[in-house]
Amino acid sequence: MGMVLVSLLWGGNFAASKYALGQISPLGFSALRFTVAGGLLFAATRLMGAARPVPRRTLAWLIILGLIGNTLYQTAFMTGLRITSATNSAMIVAFLPVMVALLGAITGIERATPAMWMGVLLGTAGVALVVGAKEMSWSSASLGGDLLVLFATLCWAIYTVGVRRFGIGVDPMQITSITVAAGAAGLLVAGVPELLRQDWGAVTFKTWSAVAYATVFALVIAAPLFNRAVQGIGSDRTAVYNCLTPLVAMAVAWVTLREVPTPTQFVGVALVLSGVWLSITASTASTVSRER
Repeated sequence: MGMVLVSLLWGGNFAASKYALGQISPLGFSALRFTVAGGLLFAATRLMGAARPVPRRTLAWLIILGLIGNTLYQTAFMTGLRITSATNSAMIVAFLPVMVALLGAITGIERATPAMWMGVLLGTAGVALVVGAKEMSWSSASLGGDLLVLFATLCWAIYTVGVRRFGIGVDPMQITSITVAAGAAGLLVAGVPELLRQDWGAVTFKTWSAVAYATVFALVIAAPLFNRAVQGIGSDRTAVYNCLTPLVAMAVAWVTLREVPTPTQFVGVALVLSGVWLSITASTASTVSRER
């Protein structure tokens, strides 16, 4: 149930972030929400008694993962989201489980099978359809945004597999607070100029509400649940729940942002989800086989 809630919260985050970017610059938005979320997470970690000494090597890896999964991810994702649509972004992020399965195979955590590679091909074809579906025109600006979101998805896949490998023995709440704080530090360095230029007096209540959602629900609540699932059921099985995220995001963007999906996009997401299920099923079967 925890990952179902995460998928629902992250699905709504696409529309919330897209709305906030109408008034706040991408790097300023990311720096603000991560700085606030980092403070809240550290406070919650201490109140819950989850703060423990972390071995230096583990701490170093968690900081690196925070920079990859938060600083790089957010910089690429928010910049891309401002250029492309929330629906396109959500569909591209749906490719995450396939990327996680591939990285698992490359690092030796999973064994690549023909079914997994077929899933990769289906997922790739689906992403290509989603990227080129909007009126079937390849706008250089929109394409750039889609590619940035795809790069961001790769960063998050690396983070997901990394947490599974290097977060052993560390409380998920503490993992989240460390990685979010590391990401916030990097985002602040990159986002300070935009924060200083921002006309905060012009930001509306609705925009602040979107910022609050992206900070509290998407980071403070959902991120620890995600890390807990990665440790509990594995990176590949956790990533499969991201199948729900694009569907939620598409529905929310349809209602709130009036981003009406095209028939081609529906075909694309069907291919992505088919590829995801095929890859993760193959990955899970491989894991069970090795355990026996």
